[in-house]
Amino acid sequence: MSIRIASLQRYPVKGLSPEPLTQVSLTKGDYFPGDRLFAIENGPAGFDPDNPQHQPKIKFLMLMRNESLARLRTRYLDSITTLFIEQGGREVARGDLSTKEGRLAIEAFFRRFMPKELRGAPKLLTAPQGFRFTDSRRGFVSLINLASVRELEKVVGSAVDPLRFRGNIHIEGLDPWAEFDLVGQVLTTPSGARLKVTKRIERCAATNVDPQTGLRDLQIPKSLMAAYGHFDCGIYAEVLDGGTLEIGEDLEAEQTTLAL
Repeated sequence: MSIRIASLQRYPVKGLSPEPLTQVSLTKGDYFPGDRLFAIENGPAGFDPDNPQHQPKIKFLMLMRNESLARLRTRYLDSITTLFIEQGGREVARGDLSTKEGRLAIEAFFRRFMPKELRGAPKLLTAPQGFRFTDSRRGFVSLINLASVRELEKVVGSAVDPLRFRGNIHIEGLDPWAEFDLVGQVLTTPSGARLKVTKRIERCAATNVDPQTGLRDLQIPKSLMAAYGHFDCGIYAEVLDGGTLEIGEDLEAEQTTLAL
């Protein structure tokens, strides 16, 4: 079995567009670097940064209910802690998320952009140390098997952009759905990074939205259930040992299976 990293991407703001990467450095016990650092609260959700608890994704702006978000292109520059938002090829907002003024600028944009979809004032939240705004409590790193996506295309009768699944690591070299057999196994990289595959990822209606157009044009969870009897596509993993990941390098499965 040969597993190759086809692409890497992070999602700095929950629900907004991905940022492609060529290399990342993983840290033991931590999340995918720069991923889900921020979220936009859709009306008061009770999030307490001093006592952060996992919140249902419906409390935030997200594609499952707010497909208009896919029409935006965003970039977050870590060096200046600034989020840039573009729509239709032009910049429509920017804000330094480390400052109150910067966060207010981003919040003001979303009040203008989607007023009818807001349940209250939008609030930009920053994840405290050791916490991220992931859909799963233990969704540290997510992997998508591109062969499974290609197989799914045959079921839905249409092209399926792998970015619909908002994964951190796209992999090639496995048979369709063979990634599910990796649950309980450890994947290693040449640099010494070790990823323990913990669970399959159950999919929601966010995958029905085309990430390029914002159109809700497919029925991905329904198609998965009809064809395969489950809603799953992709796998989650935890970082057992740190190291680097690079596009084009291989992941190898250790022979010993660990208990979950």
